[in-house]
Amino acid sequence: MTATASTMIATSLETTGLTDWIIGNIVPLLLLTVAILMLWLGGGQGDNAGVMRRVGGVLIALGVIGLAVTGAGVSIGEWIAGLFAASPG
Repeated sequence: MTATASTMIATSLETTGLTDWIIGNIVPLLLLTVAILMLWLGGGQGDNAGVMRRVGGVLIALGVIGLAVTGAGVSIGEWIAGLFAASPG
């Protein structure tokens, strides 16, 4: 293998395909598993309040995952920082 070929292989490696596959396959499978476990463990015993607490935690976790995946956290952080910054004028 020549230096040019190994350089081409090293520069062509990206993680976008892996990231898309994880988001498209692993995340929904984990969410489905968590939902089934919550309903099975909590709903079967009549602990509806406990199930709803867990659902709230899962929704917060989904929001964090969504911010991390889309990159919208930067915009939200700038907006929050703008609330506390002194406005000119």
